This record gives sequence, C-alpha cells and structure tokens, in this order.
Amino acid sequence: MMLAAGVIALAAGTYAFRWAGPALRSRVRFPERARQLLEIGAVVLLAALVAVTTLPFGTGHVGVALPAGVVVGGVLAWRRSPLLVVILAAAATTAALRLVGVS
Repeated sequence: MMLAAGVIALAAGTYAFRWAGPALRSRVRFPERARQLLEIGAVVLLAALVAVTTLPFGTGHVGVALPAGVVVGGVLAWRRSPLLVVILAAAATTAALRLVGVS
C-alpha cells in the first residue's frame, strides 16, 4: 500500500512540475545573466556526465572501443546531427570495434 502511495505521489509531483513550466512561462522572467549561467551549467553537467560514463574508473581495463564510440557521438552531436543518429553511430562504433577484437 505504501509503495502505491509513493508511486502516486511521485506521479502527481512530476505532472505538477511538467505543468508548471508552460503555465508560468509568461509570468516568470529570468535576468539575462541567470539565463546565460543556466545554459552554461547545462553544458557543463552534460560534459561531466559523458566523462563519468565514458571512463569508468576503478572497474579495470577500459579499452579503446568505448571512448572511440563516445568521440564519434560527440563529433556528430557537435555537427548537430539528430539525436538518434548520434546514439546509433556511437553504439555501432563501439560494437564494431569490439567485434573486430579491439576492446
């Protein structure tokens, strides 16, 4: 029963957050400096996420295949390719290198 209540509470909170963005868009204004800092923060957060997931420190030998796939994905993202293309190309690069024996 407690699990169901927790799931319902999280669902309601998620819905409220998603509703609040469009509902409050015209009422809340951020200063230009805050807007710039939020954009920079998002880029830094994504870069940190890529770094942490690409190079899993402490798990043994990383190999070349995984970082090579991330580099391919990064280049495609930098060139503004569609997200699906970026993900598929990165995964295909990693899989192909592992298939030919490059770990």
